[in-house]
Amino acid sequence: MASALAEAAQLRHVNIGDLVKEKNLHDGWDEEFDCHVINEDLVCDELEDMMEGGGLIVDHHGCDFFPERWFARVVVLQTDNSILYDRLCKRGYTGSKLSNNIECEIFQVLLEEAKESYPESIVLAMKSNSIDDITRNVADLAVWVSSWSDRTSQNHNMCD
Repeated sequence: MASALAEAAQLRHVNIGDLVKEKNLHDGWDEEFDCHVINEDLVCDELEDMMEGGGLIVDHHGCDFFPERWFARVVVLQTDNSILYDRLCKRGYTGSKLSNNIECEIFQVLLEEAKESYPESIVLAMKSNSIDDITRNVADLAVWVSSWSDRTSQNHNMCD
């Protein structure tokens, strides 16, 4: 969804997972969760200059380690558990990685982290169960970006 929004709103998009791999911004590999252990300080250092100009969508499943000053809007995508389970299985998630992701969705961990890390007024939860949901979310957020940029001359970014 983030890349579609970036195109629709004429913003730049950075996928944190890709950035971590490309720039080696990690502390090794987590065998249990089958992923890199992100070095949050290195990621923030790498993003600092990019964030200064605004107009950037930061695409990552978590947001609590990014500085509050970076974002005008934080979007948390939510999916029904049965749909999420099928999506994650298709991506090859198994074991702890699969169960942890499902538990995080059940307990709304990412939404709570966003609300604890940023003013609630900038945190927005959006359903992401279907292509129709994603299309609607992109359209709604593109309208928000347009109206927000018309109201402000500040440079800000969006975390998705």
